Parts: sequence; structure tokens; C-alpha cells
Amino acid sequence: MFARLKSRAAAATVTVSALALLATTACVPPLEPDPDIAGGGNGNGNASKLLGELTVADARPMKGYSRNKFSHWRSTGKNCDVRDTVLERDGKNIELSGCNVVGGTWVSVYDNKTLSEPLQVDIDHMVPLANAWRSGADEWNDKDRSDFANDLDRPQLFAVSASSNRSKGDQDPSQWKPANREYWCQYAGDWVAVKHHWKLSVTAAEKTALTGMLEDCTWTSAP
Repeated sequence: MFARLKSRAAAATVTVSALALLATTACVPPLEPDPDIAGGGNGNGNASKLLGELTVADARPMKGYSRNKFSHWRSTGKNCDVRDTVLERDGKNIELSGCNVVGGTWVSVYDNKTLSEPLQVDIDHMVPLANAWRSGADEWNDKDRSDFANDLDRPQLFAVSASSNRSKGDQDPSQWKPANREYWCQYAGDWVAVKHHWKLSVTAAEKTALTGMLEDCTWTSAP
């Protein structure tokens, strides 16, 4: 199902609709669609175009990095947070206690594993926090870093298996790709969309890997 991607407009509509529904539970406010969302987005041409607009630069040093500088997960009401929001959005047969997710089923897009307990699920940052630091976030203030770490507008947060998330770590696509090859087009498009919106750089090796992941993709248009 991930080999062929819907248009950016369709993806943005689905995202906004889902988050608007969540807003009725007082967990998150409704969001407006973002023009930078590719989600693999507006076709291979769009993802490739956005990739071409990214600055290519060497990775910046890790000096001063701390995950605490990317404060997450933000509260979304009562005792719920962004993690609950993503778990509800990405799962099926969700069971709630208030707006806390206590049960459901998730399919990890990175490795196609089916997960049946919330504790089996990690919320992955598409562009890892440490990678963002090396790509320009070292110059941001803590509020901007927190906005990045809790970004529900872009394709940045995903419910995946803990094992795939930890295998990925802070590696870029030149160093790690999902075991599920059918997800590579979506993965590359989402990675580019996030980096483009947040004006983060890519390394030469990273750009080469993303170019290779995108070149054989097929895309469908919205009906």
C-alpha cells in the first residue's frame, strides 16, 4: 500500500481531518494544511524539486547537543501528550482512557511488524533530533527545537516498532533505510519535506541516497 503515494493535497486533507477529530477530545487544536508537506507528496517531480533546493553541507559538530534541548512530548490536555496524539492517529481499534491511548493495533511502516500494545510502539522522528542538530538546528533557540520535536503538521512523527526506531537511531538515508523497501519512496519524500520546511541541510552522501530512492518511484494523482 505504500508503494504508490497519494497527492500532497490528499495527504494534507487526511492529516487535517484526523487532527480536527482529535481536537474534539481536547487533545490538540485543528491544524491548517501546510504547503511544504510532500508526504512523498505532489509526485516524484515535487520531491526531487524540493531536494534540489536543499543546501548541501558537511554535518555540523555534535558539540553542545542534548535531547533536552528538543523538549518533547508536549502536553495536549489533561495528562495526554503528543505521543498519545500520534498513537491514536496511526493506530486502529484504539482504546482510550480519557485521551490516553491504552490499547490498539499498529502496523510499523518501517518493517511491517504488527504491534498490539502501546508500549511496543516508539514514536519516531522522521528526521532524528541529532541529525537536525548537525543540519542546522544547533543554531535554533530551544522553542524552535521543541516545535520541531513536536511537529504534527509535517510528516515528522510516526508510530513504528521500537526495534526499527532503535536500529535507525540518528542515521540519515545514506546510512539507514527501512527494511520495508516498499516504503522507500514515501520515506524519502517525507524526509525531504521535513528538511525543506525546517531549512535543514543535507550532506552530499545523504542527497545521493535520497536521489536514488526517489528516481524509480511511481506516483498517483488525486482523483
